[in-house]
Amino acid sequence: MSEELGRVEKPEVSSYKQSRKILQVPLVYAGKDAPPDYAELFDKYWQQVGEMISRLEASLGKVTVILHESVTAGGEEGYKVMSELNPKSHALCQARSKAGGRLETFEDPVLLADVMDWERCLMIGFLSENVARKVYESYNETSKQRYQHISKAIGELVKDGDVALLFIREGHSVQFPADIDVFMVAPPALNEIHRWLRDHKATQDKNSA
Repeated sequence: MSEELGRVEKPEVSSYKQSRKILQVPLVYAGKDAPPDYAELFDKYWQQVGEMISRLEASLGKVTVILHESVTAGGEEGYKVMSELNPKSHALCQARSKAGGRLETFEDPVLLADVMDWERCLMIGFLSENVARKVYESYNETSKQRYQHISKAIGELVKDGDVALLFIREGHSVQFPADIDVFMVAPPALNEIHRWLRDHKATQDKNSA
């Protein structure tokens, strides 16, 4: 079961029957050299995410499990990696950790590294169609294996009674167990970021034409 919560103020606990719950937050990134208008939207998005998580905790219970894409270690090492990946999601996770949430890792380090390397290959571009096809096939197969592993790991890590906070990129292929309620944390600023990215790409395409 999945719920979009961008416009929902406070869901009733009685509406959700499963004993396991996931608050799914789309990971949004910004580089140090991000344009000022994007950086403003980025900060706005993460502020709204924090507010929405707090409202959900008031209805569903405190976060007990913390899950973050691309983090392959637990404890302080995991939080250090997280802070380098995304300081905004790191701050939200640390706040829940101090309140008793436990950081769990669902990534297979080998599969994650393989996927990242195939992604780098795709970014370079190709002269040969045969090579391009082989790289795409390898990337797709490795991504499928990674998401299958993540799906299984999440099913094992989120126990009965848990409220898990999951940070993961949009467009993922994770299949959640049927007995987990999934709440999509998608504040209004996410649509603004999507619009900004579309407009930015259109401008770049126009300038390069």
